[in-house]
Amino acid sequence: MRVLSTSLIGARSAAAALARVVAVSFLASCGPAATLPPRLTASEAMQLPWDSVTARARSTTVTWRMWRGDPSINAYVDGWLGPRLLERYGITLRTVEGQGAEIVNQLLVERDAKSTGSTDLLWINGETFAQLREAQLLFGPWASRLPSAYAVDSASHIIMRDFQQPLDGYESPWGSVQFALIYDSARTPEPPRTLAELAAWIRTHPGRFTHDQQFGGVTFLKTAMYALHGGPASFSGDFDSTRYVAARDSLFRWLGALTPAFWRRGTAYPPGVADLHRLFANGEIDFTMSNNQNDVITKIRQGILPSTARPLLLRDGTIANAHFVGIPSNAPNTAGAMVVANLLLTAEAQAEKAKPDVWADGTVLDRAKLTPADAVFLASTVTEPRAIPADSLAKYARPEIHPTYHAKLAADWKAKIRRGP
Repeated sequence: MRVLSTSLIGARSAAAALARVVAVSFLASCGPAATLPPRLTASEAMQLPWDSVTARARSTTVTWRMWRGDPSINAYVDGWLGPRLLERYGITLRTVEGQGAEIVNQLLVERDAKSTGSTDLLWINGETFAQLREAQLLFGPWASRLPSAYAVDSASHIIMRDFQQPLDGYESPWGSVQFALIYDSARTPEPPRTLAELAAWIRTHPGRFTHDQQFGGVTFLKTAMYALHGGPASFSGDFDSTRYVAARDSLFRWLGALTPAFWRRGTAYPPGVADLHRLFANGEIDFTMSNNQNDVITKIRQGILPSTARPLLLRDGTIANAHFVGIPSNAPNTAGAMVVANLLLTAEAQAEKAKPDVWADGTVLDRAKLTPADAVFLASTVTEPRAIPADSLAKYARPEIHPTYHAKLAADWKAKIRRGP
């Protein structure tokens, strides 16, 4: 049995009451259920002609549970994707907030209650994917059936594995990102380029560095842990508790020596990346960070970050990963969910979200596999001079490792290092 079984049981018992309330209120808010065609079975998803799939999806609503924390992403989904789904397929796209443990708990409650599913599509990856697969809460396999899947970069170990886990057709990739620090070239014209240089910089500039408490901050901690303990290759395969404890202790010794020089002497940390960006923009700290190396570009265009902000890859390597969509096992509109996932994979949709003034999200497509017409879509993306060149991204990209490392590191950091709220 996987290590994640324990965390899954814990999540189920700890949040059951809250999740039941969330489930009831969410289902009630949806009003009377719309009439849907019979849901596709996994066998039908793999065998029906695609025209039959789209026919079943026509004039339906797809409810997509996703992270709604970034205005650029919301604008792309609501303003670009939604109208095209309605125009081309008659599909109404309904997006609702939800991520991580909330998604897992919601689906557990619905399964226990034997109720109709409230969600058709999920934005997931990493630990959430592992938990949903273990609990058999995902529909599939289906992802290889999408017509647009032919052009996915199937040779990429970052796109085709989710935190070391094979996709097995239960997830479809729709974007790729790489972790980067962000600095102000006017304030810090010669930024540190390695983890050792960063540590030295923090010591000589007390109070000018911190990280957030959410996914981005933990990714920074993992980046440091990799560099201090032999790189991601030292953590390949399934979770190993002995290996983890040794690496964690090495990281925490490193943090222990540096934390007194952090912002507010390490007694408090920004809750999320938006808060970290604000501290940076206000001049309180000299670095922010993001899991998307192009986030700095969109935030400059939005006026959130100064025009002199620049992305920075540490030469020790930075973590790259993909994001995916999955379909719950109890999704009422499996056909509609597949149509949405297929549109997300088209060269047109991939090129749109890659635009610097839209989202600047990376593609998951292999350009060599594209038709000439599709290649034109991707080539139409505006070149951004502040972006990190593709060859540099590839040179310093490091794959994610088993999600239990991420989950345990996040929990242990909160218990042993974080002292403030």
